[in-house]
Amino acid sequence: MKYLTKSKFKTALECPTKLYYSAHPDTFGNKKLDDPFLAALAKGGFQVGELSKCYYPDGIDITTLDKKEALHKTNEALKKENVVIFEAAIVFENLFIRVDILEKIGNTINLIEVKSKSCDPDTFEDELWDSRSLKRNERKLKTTWKSYLYDVAFQGYVMKKALPEFKINHWLMCADKTKMASVDGLNQKFKITELNGRTTVDIIGSTSIESLGEKILTQLDCNEVVSIIHNEEEMSERFNDLGFEGAIEKFSKAIQNDEIIRSAVGNKCKNCEFRVKEPEKESGFDDCFVINSGLSEEELKEPFAFDVWNFRGAAKAIEDGRILIKDLDLFDIKINQKEDGSLSNGERQALQIEKIKDNDNSPYIDLDGLSRKFSEFTYPLHMIDFETCMSAIPFNKGRRPYEQIAFQFSHHIIYEDGKVEHAGEYINNTVGFFPNFEFVRQLKKSLGEKGAIFRYSNHENTVLCQIREQLLESDQKDKEELVTFIETITAKKKGKDYLWYGERNMIDLCELVKGYYYSPLTNGSNSIKYVLPAILNESKYLQEKYSKPIYTTANFKNHKWINIKDNKVQDPYKTLLPIFNQYDYEKLELVFSDTDIANGGAALTAYSMMQFSHMSNQERQKITEALLRYCELDTFAMVMIYEHWFDLIQSYNANKDVA
Repeated sequence: MKYLTKSKFKTALECPTKLYYSAHPDTFGNKKLDDPFLAALAKGGFQVGELSKCYYPDGIDITTLDKKEALHKTNEALKKENVVIFEAAIVFENLFIRVDILEKIGNTINLIEVKSKSCDPDTFEDELWDSRSLKRNERKLKTTWKSYLYDVAFQGYVMKKALPEFKINHWLMCADKTKMASVDGLNQKFKITELNGRTTVDIIGSTSIESLGEKILTQLDCNEVVSIIHNEEEMSERFNDLGFEGAIEKFSKAIQNDEIIRSAVGNKCKNCEFRVKEPEKESGFDDCFVINSGLSEEELKEPFAFDVWNFRGAAKAIEDGRILIKDLDLFDIKINQKEDGSLSNGERQALQIEKIKDNDNSPYIDLDGLSRKFSEFTYPLHMIDFETCMSAIPFNKGRRPYEQIAFQFSHHIIYEDGKVEHAGEYINNTVGFFPNFEFVRQLKKSLGEKGAIFRYSNHENTVLCQIREQLLESDQKDKEELVTFIETITAKKKGKDYLWYGERNMIDLCELVKGYYYSPLTNGSNSIKYVLPAILNESKYLQEKYSKPIYTTANFKNHKWINIKDNKVQDPYKTLLPIFNQYDYEKLELVFSDTDIANGGAALTAYSMMQFSHMSNQERQKITEALLRYCELDTFAMVMIYEHWFDLIQSYNANKDVA
């Protein structure tokens, strides 16, 4: 029997065609990292799941993976008048679910789906529904909650069919971000481990109700929203007019008969995990676009409309049959101009489209605008980068779920005479230590009191503002000094007004990239992971300077950054030794492909491994050293971008003076 499970239903919810591709891994390539252990480290679901079980100390845990055995044990347990079952197995026809927590009280069953997502119970109802739809008297779930609630609705449907004699209540159990841990070491009670290829959690010490302190997980009543989904009144997902039950029937038959469900291509296809090129496997992405749109093999190699940076018109363009960038024109773009002369979003999009249509791989750089910006900077120039983590279960007493943890920074300095120095770094690898306040102390010491400070994107500003709030709630003796320091180098807005704007407010190098530079080699991305390789391939100055082994720091000895292979500078990130032997940097980033984390996945996963899993001191030191190298490269990448621009500006101004 081939079953439609809740994980397969989730896949079908994303795209029904994926059901077939995922069922044939030997035929179709898949770029998602299929490693439950690392995924568990990254996302915290296993730990939250184990904590939720601790709230029901008399629960029966059905651990077997054998479906028949799990069904038998579940049915035996359900004969009791009152019982709590973990991973209860329920089947109806070829629909099969494992329920995180099934609580039976007489003829009532509480179906409890446990998620590591955070919520505020007081505002949960308000967070569910799209406000514009409500004004039209329609119910349309926000994307932030949709997949979770359809998961619960699918399980509720199966349970209602399999156990019609019971009243079913539907619940989500999530991390309550309004609660504080009332005990130290709560997180450390749940160590993630891998045994015989299966990811599990080892319980360390007591997990009695008393030892866990105040509950940090909360149950959210989902009966109303599940009823709306079951009654097909929820408008965000219509399943091509099949309806909820009709879609389940179609998906289950496709699974059973090994049939492919063809769905329309669109903007959703941009991040398809089957958009992958492997020598011995087919691309499901290509298969879809050949069948649905008739693209040729050559056209499949060209950039798509949804590859235009920040292009909100991609869905409409593809719907109209303009699938590739070459099919677009400037009428598709809303072009406005900025007062400071830097590129607007529309102008940047137009650049990308025009260069592709003209087959022009040359970079665009506004040296006049950059020159004006550079004249405003005060030396020495400080380049900083943070690595951070948010844990569902707090490490320390007084901390909330998903509070920001800043565990690492790197700091480079560019002096006015051109000297470059890796001036400082910090990393915490001590299990259970809350590093944020020491992190800020070390950052303050490293940055000193003079010079412009650069970050890449808004992450560093956000993190420091969050730590400021933590400091204000703390009893740290130097909190006023640290808060003042944070306010000096950050800015915080409320509405259109600034609550504060620091005199050394960090300069966003990414915004300079967006405003004054564009390279077709970045494929439209502004991530430093794409911008650095593009610039290295364009800059003769950097190629000449760093093709020699002149770079020496605590983490790199006589290192040569420029290595050319097949007439192309190799990406420095790909030349570093991997943090984990079995996975390279890119693969680790894919752990986070379905989360809000765009970059930093490898570092976060490594830090999580040091905190949440069993590890020898030798393993911990090896991962620490790898993290230090990766973070140092992030700030040195900022240095190299700056050096390249500075070199071009000098030549530009010299030629202008001669003219």
